[in-house]
Amino acid sequence: MSRSHKPSVFQVGKVRDDGHTVVISGWGLGLCAVACACHRHPAAGNLAIDEDQAGGRLGLVSFADGGCDCCEAWTADELSAILRDFQTVAGLQQVQEPLAG
Repeated sequence: MSRSHKPSVFQVGKVRDDGHTVVISGWGLGLCAVACACHRHPAAGNLAIDEDQAGGRLGLVSFADGGCDCCEAWTADELSAILRDFQTVAGLQQVQEPLAG
């Protein structure tokens, strides 16, 4: 298994796939662990989300000439896995174990 840098996720959204188009909505992305300046708009300093509906990917716009290679976009499959993990954790939190005693 190889690991790559991805933008941080600070808001979980939705992933809808109708077989032709993948719609990824409501996700909030922040800087990757490298936190390079290439993702910040040169004048405004803000981040912009780059969504590829045809490829089912969500990442950050790179303002560097020729792009950058500090991180890669999340795939729809990876974001769907995050949603499954959150649902599992939410289910675990609803199950209350009685106190010993």
